[in-house]
Amino acid sequence: MNELKHIKTLLIVLVVILVFYVLKLLSFIFIPLVLALFIALLFLPFMRWLNKKNVPKTIGLILVILIITGILAIGTKLIQLTTREIVTAKTGLFENIQDKLKTIVLSVEEFFLVKDIGKEGMVSSTIQNLNISETLFGYIRSILDSTWKIVTMILMTLFFVILLLAGSIDVQEIMNKTIYQQSFSSKKIFREIELSLVTFIRVKFVVSILAGTGIGLACLFFHIDFPLFWGLLAFALHFVQMIGSIVVIVLLSLFAIVEIQIPGILLVFILTITAIQLLFGSILEPIFMGRSFSINTITILIMLMFWGYLWGVTGLILSVPISVFLKSIFEQFPNTKLIAEIMSGTTKNRFAYKVQDKIFRKK
Repeated sequence: MNELKHIKTLLIVLVVILVFYVLKLLSFIFIPLVLALFIALLFLPFMRWLNKKNVPKTIGLILVILIITGILAIGTKLIQLTTREIVTAKTGLFENIQDKLKTIVLSVEEFFLVKDIGKEGMVSSTIQNLNISETLFGYIRSILDSTWKIVTMILMTLFFVILLLAGSIDVQEIMNKTIYQQSFSSKKIFREIELSLVTFIRVKFVVSILAGTGIGLACLFFHIDFPLFWGLLAFALHFVQMIGSIVVIVLLSLFAIVEIQIPGILLVFILTITAIQLLFGSILEPIFMGRSFSINTITILIMLMFWGYLWGVTGLILSVPISVFLKSIFEQFPNTKLIAEIMSGTTKNRFAYKVQDKIFRKK
């Protein structure tokens, strides 16, 4: 019996490793599929409402496609405006960045007594030979070269969204046959999971828009170049829990060092963007989400590393929604409820409550 138990455990481990390998190997299929799943969940209540109004499913699908196309068109337009803003920037800006970096590095080299190579230090001489404008435009060209891959992923995602909303891929039926085994339970639990994910995604989207708008307005107020670019970057990175906000603050602070010459104003600007990120990411978002969506920091970091390794940047964005999805499923079963509590960090609180209750009863 012990040998069979060990063999069963070993097989489970091998199956898990195989599943992870397949997820990474076929990421070009699974990434659009998971994205489509979350998008379809957002539109399922709308499709059910149209069904109650006796609107044909075909018309509903056309309306959903038009809405998604409109959102993509707006996003494309914003990206075009941002790219145009950077491309048409004055060449003096890049020269100022280069001079500022050179000045800062020279000061650092003098402080650490490493200014020994000719008239300038090794790092500062490297910066002098660096053409920032060419480097920046090189990045832009590389982004344009990857446009085809992005377009392909968008089309595949849209294709899966249509299949999911049309019922060709019935997620509820799949969950019924593989997880719950009972039609009523699967329908009820599926609606609960759907409601949780829809609420999470909507709140995350709204909070990200508010955070990006706040960062853009702060850049505009302090006369930082490319406010639209920084606002879009803050909006996109806000979907990457914890790490995204830190990246925005660090990058924007480094850029502000070049743009703002007065140390006092620079300090106020850094404090302002930090306060904006904290307000929306650490205060308003948890309030809107509620305690039901709470996931502890360790779980978030593990999920970020795991899905980031599997699916890159897209995995970083999808890591938290996937965590919410898994946590919602684990909460439905007694055997896995402990895992959900560990993910949310409530196990310790429940244990403390039990200890206090026992002490109170003894008294």
